[in-house]
Amino acid sequence: MTGTRVPPTGVTGLYGGLVKMMSRKMLGRVPESLGVMWHNPAVLKDMMTFGRKVEKWDRLDPNLASLANMSAAATVGCSFCLDLHYFMAHNDGLDEEKAREVPRWRESSLYTPLERRVMAFAEAMSQTPPAVTDELCDTLLVELGAPALLELGARVGYMNAAARTNIALGIHSAEFSTACGLPPLAAPAPAGVASQA
Repeated sequence: MTGTRVPPTGVTGLYGGLVKMMSRKMLGRVPESLGVMWHNPAVLKDMMTFGRKVEKWDRLDPNLASLANMSAAATVGCSFCLDLHYFMAHNDGLDEEKAREVPRWRESSLYTPLERRVMAFAEAMSQTPPAVTDELCDTLLVELGAPALLELGARVGYMNAAARTNIALGIHSAEFSTACGLPPLAAPAPAGVASQA
């Protein structure tokens, strides 16, 4: 794995010290990506602020929100996001066995029909162009209700923004899950394996 496309810089100053302290508290260390984003502290601050606000939304079940985030990250290919959300699922007391299986969710027998539809929505929304169907939205509207479905879409949208930024800048997994002793994420199924939501 190669380094980032933008070399990290020192995270300095009073705000930099605060950001590093928060990072150590939440993640156990300061990831290299923080130094990459520190080239433009305003962008980093606004993305972190919005990300913290997203995590406070509460109309979608936390396990469903975690699976949706990870499914979007896996679809886009953001190893940093996938690993971070696996680590967060562990820290938040969510179902880490299900979180671990997200890269191969279509082949796994762990998920309920609703969880499969939520991950299918996240995956379809993360395609270019988005491929969410009326039928899937209609079903989720009945199952989740309008507030939770709106939150699902907004969460997946934010994940796509963060994931695509990380990929474009060459930000890779920081191995958070390995550091806390979690088993490795499941390997995705080989291309061409037939599956359904």
